[in-house]
Amino acid sequence: MYKRNVFRIALSRLNEQRKFIQVLAGPRQVGKTTVAQQVEKALKHPTRYASADEPTLQNQSWIEEQWEAARQLCDKRKQGAVLFLDEIQKMPGWSESVKRLWDEDSRKGIRLKLVLMGSSPWLIQKGLTESLAGRFEIIPVTHWSYAEMHAAFGWDLETYIYYGGYPGSAELIKEEGRWQRYIRDAIIETSISRDIMLLNPVQKPVLLRRMFQLGCEYSGKILTYQKMLGQLQDKGNTTTLAHYLEMLAGAGMITGLQKYAVQKVRQRNSSPKLQVLNNALISAQTGYTLESAKQNKEYWGQLVESAIGAHLLNSSKDLSCEVFYWREGDREVDFVLGRGKSATAIEVKSSTKKKILTGMDAFDKAFKPRRKILVGGEGIPLETFMLKPASEWL
Repeated sequence: MYKRNVFRIALSRLNEQRKFIQVLAGPRQVGKTTVAQQVEKALKHPTRYASADEPTLQNQSWIEEQWEAARQLCDKRKQGAVLFLDEIQKMPGWSESVKRLWDEDSRKGIRLKLVLMGSSPWLIQKGLTESLAGRFEIIPVTHWSYAEMHAAFGWDLETYIYYGGYPGSAELIKEEGRWQRYIRDAIIETSISRDIMLLNPVQKPVLLRRMFQLGCEYSGKILTYQKMLGQLQDKGNTTTLAHYLEMLAGAGMITGLQKYAVQKVRQRNSSPKLQVLNNALISAQTGYTLESAKQNKEYWGQLVESAIGAHLLNSSKDLSCEVFYWREGDREVDFVLGRGKSATAIEVKSSTKKKILTGMDAFDKAFKPRRKILVGGEGIPLETFMLKPASEWL
């Protein structure tokens, strides 16, 4: 079963009375379409599925045609019907059309329920908030966790740390070159060229690609935007770079963690800690194999910390909490889970880290966190930590 928690939530909401549009939003190749197909089979309602992922579909009439066909199913049974629209963000003006048709059905008492799916969460969010405010609920579909990859494919922790959490790549890992090509061509290139650049104005596509590569190379590192520009050897401005990082985060690729602070203004003005959202994005570009990666202690330590950061971000998507880092001078805490005024400080102990945990002591004095957690070393075993969602540590 793909994404059991997502399947359970979606099925439960669609069995309720018609209340909100359900939105399955997440990056490429994480199982959104599969979840929708499984929900279709489990529902007692008549259903209709249609995908906008076709180059010939260029106008809003397609949405109206699919909607009308689904309305006909409502007439046959009193409990209504469900319409699934996949890759909806690729239709120009999709949110305005959906709003008009949804409101029309609401006035007429037509019991058509709607599930929208899209591989660009950033664009989905923009369309929803601009036109469909108060009419939708988002069900996040994130990258696969270690627990999910272990249950589905029998992966051990080292395999997951290196190969990441794309289920479609699982059968390819015995052929390293083939696996790397799949990640680079079907995930990285398609996400950048189709989910970002085709649907958003990007004035400097080369800079966007370099920003992605930098995020993978420096995952787990704190960099100012000025230092990023220096690394990228570009004359662009920091505002453009921050915007491109936001686009890459919206596509589920890399993000920038903000520094933990009580004041929101200080958080927004902090230098970001670069963080991949799936370790496959790093491993597919470096030329290392799993065995050679494990032999390079510094590189393997980066992969371990990146895996933990990605795990915290992905497993906190449906919670009212955020993931931060903290640093003052040379004192640092790797990750901070924040919810309201409550915080949990998390330090990662890898074989390459010999520093005393002065960062944890300083953070404790400044913020009095609810919990202080050491992962690895004499703390919580890495596998134990990775098998539990972020909510377990709040």
